[in-house]
Amino acid sequence: MLNFLVPFLIFSILLLTFCAVDIKKLRMNRLDVWLMLFQIVVSLGSYLILKWFGTSDIVAQGVLIGVLCPVASSVAVISCMLGANRETVTAYTIIGNLMVAVVAPVYFSFIGTHQDMPFLESFWMILKRISIVLGLPFFAAWAIETWLPHTGELLRRYKGLSFYLWALALLLTLGKTIDFIFLHGEGNWGSIAWLGVASLAFCILQFGFGRWLGGQYGDKISGGQLLGQKNTAMGIWMAGYYLTPLASVFLAFYSVFQNVWNSWQMWQVRNKNEEERV
Repeated sequence: MLNFLVPFLIFSILLLTFCAVDIKKLRMNRLDVWLMLFQIVVSLGSYLILKWFGTSDIVAQGVLIGVLCPVASSVAVISCMLGANRETVTAYTIIGNLMVAVVAPVYFSFIGTHQDMPFLESFWMILKRISIVLGLPFFAAWAIETWLPHTGELLRRYKGLSFYLWALALLLTLGKTIDFIFLHGEGNWGSIAWLGVASLAFCILQFGFGRWLGGQYGDKISGGQLLGQKNTAMGIWMAGYYLTPLASVFLAFYSVFQNVWNSWQMWQVRNKNEEERV
């Protein structure tokens, strides 16, 4: 019933995030390149390997979209509370989403149900959805910093509100996710089970490898969150439109697993902070 609020919550989260960083300092770095390469190579490689072993289209496509799925637009909220570099996280949020807008139509040209769709049409459809989510708050933040600096300073003071907005958006999203799993699971429980197992395995892989990779560049928190925390709503839409719709259940499960992990990380940080205060 309240799902219509989610886009407004995400816009507010991103506006606070973009206002809290110096947009002029956003740069692409080597970590970004490795993260993109992982998403591109592992998504297609896993799909081809699973198909070679005779795995069903549903599971193979679920893994493909689960790895390629763009980083969550709200990733900066949790990442920065865990100690990640805000500029690093914000830069890859933009770069990684644009990468998916280019790569996904290439994959969908030979995988899925719309292989006859022209690349530019597919590219525009995906870019349009991404740009609405990222572009509006980004340019709004830029305009505020350029013409309303005092308003920008006020928003920076209240950047902590983004956590509570994220928590509300998470509550609404998880409710929709659980409903989605039950809605699409009836009569397909075998495939649902395998999608759940694969989703858990790749959730562990992406957060774990991302933390290791980030550690090579002095920011393991950014690496883990940027590779592991996914925009599952975007991924579910791409799977439902371009692939076998049931493959999107992979990301429905992933939404639950990634938020359990994020909640545990937040609990760890809170306990550590309380011990330091004692």
